[in-house]
Amino acid sequence: MRAIRGLWRWRHNPLCRTTDLLESWLALSALLLILVTAPALGVLAGTAAQDALERSVAEQHASRAEVTATVVRELDRSVLDIDPEAAASDTRSRVLADWTAPDGSEHRGPALTRLTAPEPGDRFPLWTDLAGRTVARPLDSATAGTHAVLAGLGAALSVAGLLECGRRLLLWRLVRRRYDHWDRAWQRAGPDWGRTGTGS
Repeated sequence: MRAIRGLWRWRHNPLCRTTDLLESWLALSALLLILVTAPALGVLAGTAAQDALERSVAEQHASRAEVTATVVRELDRSVLDIDPEAAASDTRSRVLADWTAPDGSEHRGPALTRLTAPEPGDRFPLWTDLAGRTVARPLDSATAGTHAVLAGLGAALSVAGLLECGRRLLLWRLVRRRYDHWDRAWQRAGPDWGRTGTGS
């Protein structure tokens, strides 16, 4: 808004320099570009991310299945759990479990469960691929939508930031030009400044 008021105020002002008008037009142009381009590119990026993530959700749901596993016995913590703080915050238990894969094959192996005190015979859900190997839970549509919104927001903010950086760079160059112009003018006037009879 300051740029618009500045343009209006400087229209017919005799003290208005060319650089003042350029700065005002630059600010107004950058503002309009940010208001139009950033949201448009954010929507495009978010839509593209949403499409890609929805395809990934469909592929993951097609290639993974939730089966019921049965606890054989509880296992000790993995030797890789060397961070005591991470281990303390992890509420999952490591167990040896049996499960039947979607293809009908029987499997036994280590698995993580949210059971607080797993006992032999306890049942818990486990995600596997179609061959019965344990895999992570597939991405759901709500999470995919959240990621897409964040991608669109990030793209919009990045575009706005780039446009603002470009505006500031151009403004810096305009100011440098103005200072160089003042330096040249001062060098012409400087030697005679304050002397009587020099025609000033």
